[in-house]
Amino acid sequence: QVQLVESGGGLVQAGGSLRLSCVASGSIGFRVYAMGWYRQAPGEQRKLVARISGGGNTDYADSVKDRFTISRDNAWNTVYLQMNSLKPEDTAVYCCKSVTTRGDYWGQGTQVTVSS
Repeated sequence: QVQLVESGGGLVQAGGSLRLSCVASGSIGFRVYAMGWYRQAPGEQRKLVARISGGGNTDYADSVKDRFTISRDNAWNTVYLQMNSLKPEDTAVYCCKSVTTRGDYWGQGTQVTVSS
């Protein structure tokens, strides 16, 4: 059973930065194909923010390109999301997802609130 724990969320003013972390455990014997960050704002569906594959390829939502950067450690133990130039519309619960040989796993999420 893979467990994902996110941290780093909080309240920040517009234009500020936050760095989210997602720590994975219990993945011994699993092969991780990719990990990603998703977000869900109140009343909206969960949407992809950024993802990173085993080869290091990255994808970003158009709304966060050039502001957010996803990265990971080589062992897939931790995935980061560096968020710069934050906007009020970035306010959401940010969740981490791991795509593995034994299925997809989600963390509980961390709240990010950007004030104007």
